[in-house]
Amino acid sequence: MQATTIDDVLSILSGMVETTKSRRDPLGYFAALYRQVTIEVKKGIDTGLFDDGPRMSRFDARFANAYFSAYDTFAAGGQPSRAWLFAFERAGSGNQIILQNLLLGINAHINLDLAVVAGTTFRDTALSGFRADFDRLNDILASLVPQVRAVVETFSPRLGELTQLGGDSAELALRFSVEAARDDAWRAATVISMTPSAFVGPASDVLDGKAKFLGRIVADQPEPVATVVRHIRAAESTDVAAVITALDAIA
Repeated sequence: MQATTIDDVLSILSGMVETTKSRRDPLGYFAALYRQVTIEVKKGIDTGLFDDGPRMSRFDARFANAYFSAYDTFAAGGQPSRAWLFAFERAGSGNQIILQNLLLGINAHINLDLAVVAGTTFRDTALSGFRADFDRLNDILASLVPQVRAVVETFSPRLGELTQLGGDSAELALRFSVEAARDDAWRAATVISMTPSAFVGPASDVLDGKAKFLGRIVADQPEPVATVVRHIRAAESTDVAAVITALDAIA
């Protein structure tokens, strides 16, 4: 699956959502969320939100292709990046709560893919001219956090137990994951943009290792959080298709 425009991205994501729903595959959680974010990005392009709409459409396609490539590689039994492999394997393990599943996808796609795609698309000083649209892209994702939380809580009735450990944890975790990852991705993209082409691969590999490490923090919680997460998971809905459908209707 490869996209060249944002319309291609939406078409591919629609197919992924339907396929994962039909086989009740939790990998559809992130695909559904991603489709909703992309719908909002397209609205932004159509209404002139971005400084350069056609540029954003092309960039959105390149950015999405990183996810599509990882997904296709994993589905074919291959080895995608370490961050995506970890996210996909944990999503399919049945041991993650819905919130963790989404955070693992966000982590791999922003901390790794966004940094590499932005840094390789806009080389050297060209990257600075993309900063405003880069922030707008991530602001759209952040703006959907309350709706995402509402959907997750519908299917995860004990999610509020996390508040006993750290305040309004569900929404804060989503917001922090988006905001912190965005800022870190920009710094990493700046480094990639100035890295000679021959060394972009090794630099990207370093980012991949870091993203996998962050994924482990999301997935492998220490006690007492691990016990709470198990308790939350025990009460979560097992209707995977319904969760995908609900996430695919938030925008």
